[in-house]
Amino acid sequence: MKTGNFLISVLLRAIFVLPFGCSNVQPNSKSDLEEAKKAIAESNGIYFNSFAKNDSSIFIDRYAKDCCIMAPNAPSRCGPNTPLEFFKMAYCQFGLRGGKFITQEVFGVGDGYVAETGLWQSINAEGKMFDDGKFLVLWKKTPKGWKMFRDSFSSNHKEGY
Repeated sequence: MKTGNFLISVLLRAIFVLPFGCSNVQPNSKSDLEEAKKAIAESNGIYFNSFAKNDSSIFIDRYAKDCCIMAPNAPSRCGPNTPLEFFKMAYCQFGLRGGKFITQEVFGVGDGYVAETGLWQSINAEGKMFDDGKFLVLWKKTPKGWKMFRDSFSSNHKEGY
């Protein structure tokens, strides 16, 4: 494991896993990690369709019920209504209509959790990129599959494109 990955893994365990009472956390098995990678790729592949179709149900289904979205320049928002609130803001206030995720790494951080790092791009109604940045998502295995549990991202620009 690369030193950077190891440090991120330790940090994520300390921040997200240990406070939930998992004192004996074991790393995900290779098959669990491959399953998670596949599910993440599928989820990321349809994520921006929700904005193209103005269909919040596609967006909401990407997130766990107990999720938190940690957008830049805003307080963290948590809970079952957070994805819908975020979708409305991104669609109406920012004009988000599409985009792209570029996953750089997915690695296990504990039983039922994986972390994903990567880059993102946002597209407006005219089909032009209006912002881009990086993200760190903690995914959680739920009875309904792998869902985003903690979604943190930031722009590469002070005030967007």
